[in-house]
Amino acid sequence: MNRRTIAILALLAPIAIWAQGVKIEFFTPSVVHVVKYPGQAVPPESKVIIAKPQEVALTKRGNITSSSELSVKIDEKTGCLTFMAKGKVLLREKSHSFSPLNQTFTLDKGEAIYGLGTIQNGKMNRRGEHKRMEQSNLEDFQNVIQSIKGWGIYWDNYAPTQFDDDANGMSLTSEAGDYIDYYFMYGGSADGVIAQMRHLSGDVPMFPLWTYGFWQSKERYKSAAETEHIVDQHRALQVPLDGIIQDWQYWGSNYLWNAMDFLSEDFSNGPQMIQNVHRKHAHFMISIWASFGPQTQQFRELNEKGLLLPIETWPQSGISHVWPPIMEYPSGVKVYDAFSPVARAIYWKYLKKLYDYGTDAWWMDSTDPDFFNPKESDYAHKVTGGTWRSLRNAFPLETVRGIYQSQRKDDRGKRVFIMTRSAFAGQQHYGSNMWSGDVASSWDMLRKQIPAGLSFSLTGNPNFNTDIGGFFCGSYNTKGAGSAPRNPQFQELYVRWMQYGLFCPVFRSHGADAPREIWQFGQKGEPVYDAIEKMIRLRYRLLPYIYSIAGQVTANNESYLRPLFSDFAADKQVWDMTDEFMFGRSILAAPIVEAQYTQEKIIKEDAMTGWDKKNVSGDQEETSGINWHATKTATKYLPKGATWYDFWTGRQYKGGQHVTLSTRFDQVPMFVRAGSIVPLGPEMQYVGEKSWDNLEIRLYPGADGTFSLYEDEGDNYNYEQGYYSNIIFTWTERTRTLHISARQGGYKGMLLNRQFQIVLPDGTAKTIDYNGNQVTVKL
Repeated sequence: MNRRTIAILALLAPIAIWAQGVKIEFFTPSVVHVVKYPGQAVPPESKVIIAKPQEVALTKRGNITSSSELSVKIDEKTGCLTFMAKGKVLLREKSHSFSPLNQTFTLDKGEAIYGLGTIQNGKMNRRGEHKRMEQSNLEDFQNVIQSIKGWGIYWDNYAPTQFDDDANGMSLTSEAGDYIDYYFMYGGSADGVIAQMRHLSGDVPMFPLWTYGFWQSKERYKSAAETEHIVDQHRALQVPLDGIIQDWQYWGSNYLWNAMDFLSEDFSNGPQMIQNVHRKHAHFMISIWASFGPQTQQFRELNEKGLLLPIETWPQSGISHVWPPIMEYPSGVKVYDAFSPVARAIYWKYLKKLYDYGTDAWWMDSTDPDFFNPKESDYAHKVTGGTWRSLRNAFPLETVRGIYQSQRKDDRGKRVFIMTRSAFAGQQHYGSNMWSGDVASSWDMLRKQIPAGLSFSLTGNPNFNTDIGGFFCGSYNTKGAGSAPRNPQFQELYVRWMQYGLFCPVFRSHGADAPREIWQFGQKGEPVYDAIEKMIRLRYRLLPYIYSIAGQVTANNESYLRPLFSDFAADKQVWDMTDEFMFGRSILAAPIVEAQYTQEKIIKEDAMTGWDKKNVSGDQEETSGINWHATKTATKYLPKGATWYDFWTGRQYKGGQHVTLSTRFDQVPMFVRAGSIVPLGPEMQYVGEKSWDNLEIRLYPGADGTFSLYEDEGDNYNYEQGYYSNIIFTWTERTRTLHISARQGGYKGMLLNRQFQIVLPDGTAKTIDYNGNQVTVKL
């Protein structure tokens, strides 16, 4: 027992006599672990926290224990804690109980709080929220909340949990557990809290460079030939593409659900298809699930070991492609016990076949998992390490972690890339990107994706994406099955969703009810087609900027999607901003999220019931004669504390004001902060087609600024051994001087000589030859 522990126990000695014990442990000078329990119960090892407590120098004065960053005061009568920093109160506990398991806090009046997960209600601020948090198709929870005051809490409980904020306080009440267990983090800012959460639960590994290109998918490509044809069409049309996705039922019938092999006759040449995709310079992702049909080898082996759950899940019927399910023929599909290391090993043993075929990435669907008609006996069912109720919300973490760790052990030079429908705290450490589920194709749902993604990022998980265009679009099929891409209402929605997707870490088109490929919307030279192509091409130009953000996400706990208060907390107008955000630290994204050219209809389609095309409020009327070339207007807010440039025109604006913009159908409003340095790459058909030996470096004067251009080999883990490089660009406004540092680091295949085209907003340009040595340019 070290001095730190002795000091803490000495402080808590009077409380140990009290019926409710309290344990306080400083993990770092800015992080305190709090555990409260009746009797002498010892909490089991956390499934999320992988950090170990540091040796922290503490001082004790009465009932206050302090580190260099944080003080904790304990009320010896109630056991309630008060957290303080720099002489100011950050947060107070109000009360707690063990039946039910509840902790209540007192917040300041007007104090904004954020996070929790991907709540689909269109809000950022969680004040006044009442939410039962249980993983589902459309909403996922990480139990991380943070305040505009710079503190955060991670509630380390895996059971469904009720979050409430009202006149009684902010409270968390879990449905299972014998003890209260949470981590208080003081970061001083949103970024600081995120950094603390990642310190506790793990950093973010790099994804392959190619994953930041464009992905095409749909529900579903029904043969290997169709899947391969999509790649062929992209190459023939010269529309960039890096990822193609094979959705479900390549295995055949529902009784063979998730067999993890190409058992359908239409996919008999599946392994060859993957090789053909690779030869066409694309990459292959495949759908896998957390459940198995009764005729699969996995089902039989897991069942023999008692590692299947009795819960009702998808698909409910053994008859495919029929809604509602024909329950006279139950599928028998069951979810596996992902909490068991034995079950996770069995899962990988069979998944390895697809890995051997050359699969590049995993689409882990239904990792919530789907849980229909829940019964008390389901929640009480014993799983490895507890009950389904006590571990419910950690299911996605465990199943994703199992794949990540298994593939890392079988490293073949590919970085792990997992796209998953659900996520819990800490999942950022295991190579996963979460998408927001089977969202409806509506303007309302598009608007909700922005705060959902930002809220998810605030929990420490930076990787988020959505189905571009929404998943269920059947209500737009007014001219027959699959006709939505020719319906102007869906065309406008899809293009605007595409413009939002431009800024997500994964840029992916997907959905049901109608195909989503670019040629379904028209042909080159037509405004809808051209607007889609324009965003895809811009995405590839932005890759040097995006990949440099990725490097900062891994090395310095940065985020791609940043709520405006992350950078402009002093501007209260951005505290609950839901339609604008920072993409990295330089670009302000302000997508259009309301119909401008067609009539907006309100569509309400729930996940799964969206297959029922009658579940639509109002008929969708097709609009003809749309002039897509007409300009419209939109009002956007530019945060106080910076000068801003219109990305498209170079026009300069002062911050702290609403501006009315002239908008176009084929452009997304976006601004660049003064002092920013934004690298742009060449247009290309796929990542690696062209070298980055002549990058355009856009420089936005008006303030000092710096940018680190990050590069590495692109698709292995050599960067973990230090094989990467950074080139630091520094702009000094007073002297109008750009300094380009000597290259820091190196890696195999690195460019030794290159050019940089320095471009100012007024079009002034200068070419710089760069050979790895520092260069200073006067502009």
